[in-house]
Amino acid sequence: MKPANQSTRVPAPCAERELLRGADDLLADFDRAVTVFDEFVHGYRALFDLGQTVTVFGSARFPESHRFYQLAREVGAALARAGFTVMTGGGPGVMEAANRGAREAGGLSIGCNISLPHEQTPNPYIDRLLTFDYFFVRKVMLMKYSCGFIFMPGGFGTMDEVFETLTLMQTGKIHHFPCVAIGTDYWTPLREFILGAMQREGTVRAEEFDVMLVDSVDSAISHIQQAIAPGTDSGAHQT
Repeated sequence: MKPANQSTRVPAPCAERELLRGADDLLADFDRAVTVFDEFVHGYRALFDLGQTVTVFGSARFPESHRFYQLAREVGAALARAGFTVMTGGGPGVMEAANRGAREAGGLSIGCNISLPHEQTPNPYIDRLLTFDYFFVRKVMLMKYSCGFIFMPGGFGTMDEVFETLTLMQTGKIHHFPCVAIGTDYWTPLREFILGAMQREGTVRAEEFDVMLVDSVDSAISHIQQAIAPGTDSGAHQT
């Protein structure tokens, strides 16, 4: 059995595209289903012992000099000092910064990487790396083992993760874990859209946008700690 912190899987950037291309030979689809099952089992075996874990989401495109990279590095370090395992999507940008901060602060740094033809090279600050072919399996792992979520500024992928988290909470598929978005100047327009046009047209209710917007790393960590403390409601509260 290979150690949990090593990944020997062969990257297959086209696996998900082949899965989603339409009707196929039943045997080929069965083989893909077995591969998906194998990815789940691989993830379960590698991540079952993490303890309290916070997943940090954010863009892969920020260089080390960017203010959000530096902020994410602070976030990773603060989470580690507070006793949390730090999990990210394992790539560059915000993900690298959060893993780096956790590693520098002596915490456990986890990366759930995705096999892509570009951009998603694993960063070097990960103690335990997994690489997935399928986005949906990867997202399950990022959700399943977390007690809270921090959203840093990002693009389509980050927005997908934000809305999937909110949808899972809205529909009762997961408990209302604390969600914090750091960077009020970045996230306020999204909140205004959701609580403006979307709420006005009846597609969401105000309480369903259960995300706390902050600029302070300390405020983000404190909110997560309070929300998951024994005997408290684990839900985030909009401010």
